[in-house]
Amino acid sequence: MKRVMLNKDVLHGNQVQANHNRMLFVQHSLLTINVMSSPGSGKTTFLERTIQCLKAQWRMAVIEGDLATSLDAERIASCGVEVIQINTHGACHLTSSMISSVLPTFDLSELDLVVIENVGNLVCPADFDLGEHLRVTLLSTPEGTDKIVKYPSVFQSSDAVILNKVDLLPYVPFDLKQFHQSLKEINPNVATFLVSALKGEGMDQWIHWLQNQQAKIKKANGRELT
Repeated sequence: MKRVMLNKDVLHGNQVQANHNRMLFVQHSLLTINVMSSPGSGKTTFLERTIQCLKAQWRMAVIEGDLATSLDAERIASCGVEVIQINTHGACHLTSSMISSVLPTFDLSELDLVVIENVGNLVCPADFDLGEHLRVTLLSTPEGTDKIVKYPSVFQSSDAVILNKVDLLPYVPFDLKQFHQSLKEINPNVATFLVSALKGEGMDQWIHWLQNQQAKIKKANGRELT
């Protein structure tokens, strides 16, 4: 009897398409970030605040992933940027093929930043490369510090971790010292930002980091073209 390694085949096919997506983004010097979190972390509010901070200087587009509805996409569209909704109809994560299928919606040559808001889940999205330059994971203070050690893969694979809803620290049992220690143990080089997306606290540092990342991509691409 022959066994089919479905998981391996699926991940391999996803990686091939992800590499193609990444090449396309690089060709356009286009910073692309994959934003992951559990449901209710404030991911969409965080994106709204990020768009408000950058809209005057950057041309942006957002790919919204969700099981159903277009509620988040409607919120993002109201910020005045291009947005496309992907409904996964039960799938717990986006795939590189899903991303590839909607990219023709945008004129990539006219964009500086593409944000992919992944399906709310701290497990499956960690395994699927979408072709992004950067992975960003949000954790909110009401979720508790233990999420880092309970779901290590998503935090290990992240380039940046956002601790959201820090304005609630006086009211929730969140151990800030343990948060930093846990991240240091599993991903010592990760960039960390403490923010309240709702109130705008801490967003300046995040925006500055994003600007630096985009500048690196443009500089690297300039060297490749010369």
